[in-house]
Amino acid sequence: MSAPRKNQLSGSDMPAEQADRPTREEAEAAVRVLLRWAGDDPSREGLLDTPGRVVRAYEEFFAGYDQNPHEILARTFSEVQGYDEMIVLKDIRFESYCEHHMVPIIGRAHVAYLPNKRVVGISKLARLVDAFAKRLQIQEKMTAQIADTLNEVLQPIGVGVILEAAHQCMSTRGVHKAGVAMVTSRMLGSFRDDPSTRREFLSIVGNASAFSVSNT
Repeated sequence: MSAPRKNQLSGSDMPAEQADRPTREEAEAAVRVLLRWAGDDPSREGLLDTPGRVVRAYEEFFAGYDQNPHEILARTFSEVQGYDEMIVLKDIRFESYCEHHMVPIIGRAHVAYLPNKRVVGISKLARLVDAFAKRLQIQEKMTAQIADTLNEVLQPIGVGVILEAAHQCMSTRGVHKAGVAMVTSRMLGSFRDDPSTRREFLSIVGNASAFSVSNT
């Protein structure tokens, strides 16, 4: 019997219920139960390998539980020739899963910060988004987690994060409203306090006319 995967998170990053995970065999057995509950036969040819495939897919879908977001941003660079303007990484595609119905949330993130002597490699910003996206999520919480982590680790002058996403819990079930996008934001430091900084960020990501952020 295989051992449970170790969770690399600690403290407030790790949900309590993730501390001790079931084995792979237990997870595959749970998938068989769901297949039977749905009305199918998990022993038929087409479904024989489905439990294993589902568990392997879940390892990809929820890989964020095995990542420590603070460690992703741990390596920074200070030799930037005095650069002190806004840094923006826009249109970061992400795929997450709604914690209420476990169906996909697919969208894009725009992440910006105003450095305070230290910058981080741009790939780390994308990895930070994925570390939180690849968990069971609600969009509002994910937005705050990305912004707060960036602010805590880099201690920049300001941070701005905007997420735009389509939720399949709304388009494929319930009200069945396709083509609807949800937009959330979190502004910290100068992005919250300085209207010109906020406007510059919104202009760069192309949402200046369609999206406004309250200063409260």
